[in-house]
Parts: sequence; C-alpha cells; structure tokens
Amino acid sequence: MCSLSALFSSTLIISLVFAIIPLCHHVVLLSVAMALAGQAMGIIDTIANRQLVTLYQKDSAIILQALHFFIGLGALVSPLVADPFLADDSCVLGANWTANSSFSLDLQHLRESLAGHGAVLQNTSQYPLFTEGVVITRVAYAFWIMALINLPVPAAVLALMYHQRLLPCSSSSPRLLDKESQSSSNPAGDGGQGHGNVFSCCNPSKLQGHSATFFILHVLGGAIVFMTDGIIGSYAGFIYTYAVSPPLLMSHKAAGCLDSVFWASITAGRVVFIGFSYRYTVPLLLTLSLVGVILVQCLLLFFYTSCVFLFIGTCLLGLSISSVFPFMLAFTEDMFNYRGCATTVLVTSASTGEMMLQLLVGSVIHSQGSYSFLLCSTITSFISFALFLLLLYIHHVHTDSSECVDMTEKSKTGVS
Repeated sequence: MCSLSALFSSTLIISLVFAIIPLCHHVVLLSVAMALAGQAMGIIDTIANRQLVTLYQKDSAIILQALHFFIGLGALVSPLVADPFLADDSCVLGANWTANSSFSLDLQHLRESLAGHGAVLQNTSQYPLFTEGVVITRVAYAFWIMALINLPVPAAVLALMYHQRLLPCSSSSPRLLDKESQSSSNPAGDGGQGHGNVFSCCNPSKLQGHSATFFILHVLGGAIVFMTDGIIGSYAGFIYTYAVSPPLLMSHKAAGCLDSVFWASITAGRVVFIGFSYRYTVPLLLTLSLVGVILVQCLLLFFYTSCVFLFIGTCLLGLSISSVFPFMLAFTEDMFNYRGCATTVLVTSASTGEMMLQLLVGSVIHSQGSYSFLLCSTITSFISFALFLLLLYIHHVHTDSSECVDMTEKSKTGVS
C-alpha cells in the first residue's frame, strides 16, 4: 500500500511540476519546482527497482535491463520532443531598437574589454545585442507536452491500486500479484506483499547480528554504482563542452548530436544485454562491461584530436556502461537472498554519484581545461573496476564465512 501510494503521488507530482515550470518567472520558484520533481523521480527510481528485485528475484537481472532500457529511451526521446520548440526564431525584443541605444554602447564596451581598447575588430555585427525586454519563445509547449505524456503513468498506478483492492471503491476481483506473492520462496522479503513497505529495510533491528563483510559489500556495491553512474552523468553533461572546445572545435550542431548518440547507445546496449543475460552470468557480464569502459576511455584519451573517433568512442562507451547499474543491482541482491534492501543503498549511491561527479568534473574543467574531462572519467573507471575486484573477493570471503556458520549450527543441532 505504501509503495503504490508513493508511486502514484510521485508520478502525478511530475506531471504537475512539468505543467507549472513554464509559469515560474523567478529562479526561486523554478528551484522549488525542480527540487520537487527530483524528489519524485528519486522515489520512483528506488521503489521501481526494489519491487522488481523482490518480485522476480533470480530473473531480476533481465527485468531490470528492460526497466533501464525504458529509462534510457526516455532520456533519448525527451530532447527530441523539446527540440522543435527550441526554434531559432526565439528572441528578445528590446525597448529601444535604435543603433544609438544604450545596448549598442554596452556591446561596444564588451568588445573593447575582450580585445583591448583601440583594437580593430573585424566582422562585427552592425546590429545591437538586446539582453533585456520581452522574451519570445515556445519552449513552454515542450514542458506541457511532457506533462501530458506522463499522465497515463499515474493512471496506470491508480488502476493497479484498484485491482489490488487498495482503494475504497475497489471491486472484489482477485489481486494481480497474488500469484507472485504466493510463489515467492524468499522468507526474508517483504512479507509476501510484492508491493510492501519500501522503508522496511531502515529498521535498525534488521542490521544486528550481521558480519562486517555484510556491510562492506553494501558499501562497495554503492561505491561502484556511484562511480559508474557518475561517469554517465558527467559524460552526458560535459561532452558538448568538450567537443566545442580546443582542440576539437566542433560545430555546435555536430556537438549537440553527441549527447543523443550517447543515450541511444545506452538504450541499445540494454536491449543487447537482455539477450546476454539468458546465457552468461552476471559477474562475467559486469567484468566485460567495466573492462570495456576502461578500454574506451583510454582510446578516447589517445585519439583526443579526432572528431570522428569521438562519435565512435561515445557510442562504444554507451554500449559498455549501459548495463552496469542494473547488473550491479541484481548481483548485489543475489548476495543477500533478494531482501530488497541493497537496492535502496545502490539507487541512492547512484543518484549521489551523478550529482557529485558532475560537480567535481565541472570544477576541474573550469580550472584545468576541457582535456581533464576525459582524464577524470578514465581515472573514475579504473577506480570502479578496482572496487569491483575487491567486491568479488569480499563476496568470496562472505560466502565462506556464511557456510561455516551454517555448518556449525547444523552440527550443534545434530549433537543436541
């Protein structure tokens, strides 16, 4: 009940916030709206991943790949929806259109401050640059369209709540998840609810009696997705800046395509890894993915002057890193018999990584130049792979210690 109610509220909030954003004419109001949207998206991300892990357990690797495929698809389609409304005819109408206006004087002062007083500037525009006045834009329609597109989601959650008999007006029809709940063989789950309380993992009493390796595995899993999702966020956020800066100096239109190429390759990679999930183990696929990320990052560093390889490397990086997060969720939950608690830790760590590494990389680019962007991503990928190797070792130690404890308990039971 708690999880479905939170999903319904969060998805509805997203539609309302997107409808309100074009009406926010002050940065404080816009900040509050974006904070609400971010909080709602975080709740949806955590609950969706946790419930899928709890319901499908051993098959969760495949299901999580499908879930994150749609996440990548949304990240790819959303800019395409907004692009027609970011037209070149958007402009600012100044209050005075004469060439002798204060805007012209301000522009001349700006030119002299950049080139030096008395310097002769070639190919300068004879038209004044208006920075104040009435803004003419159609970008508001993009937000309203996205709000409408999202409305079927809370409607679907509401329908699920109705069939689960969680609403006062619900019928007496059988619950949709009864079959999955009854067939679940996990006694440490959410009590067979299938949609139980997502905050049940926060109970301190459940943390007592566990070995040190139990907590170390959670920390390592969270650190790995912190790094890898941080790479995704920073790469998507700064690849345009890197492309238009020296030595590449790509055109703005070509550089703008890189982000779409990156998300398209992530989306395609998750589809491909759905098939691989049927044939290969999750640790093997994780190893191949992380090694692929390192190799691509090193090649990008080596061919840093090639615009063509930047597109190729962006595509390969998206394919390699696309499935690290869903595979880490499935692998970490498998270590702990699918209790669902590790998912909460990993989702929170991944979101934190996207936020912190973008801030860190942006600061480094500002102080050290655009080439440091690739260097930061490469160093981060090496650290994430080293943490993954450590995770495998600690998992081996944790498994051996658990088996020893089980054998000791069985022997005591046999003696008594």
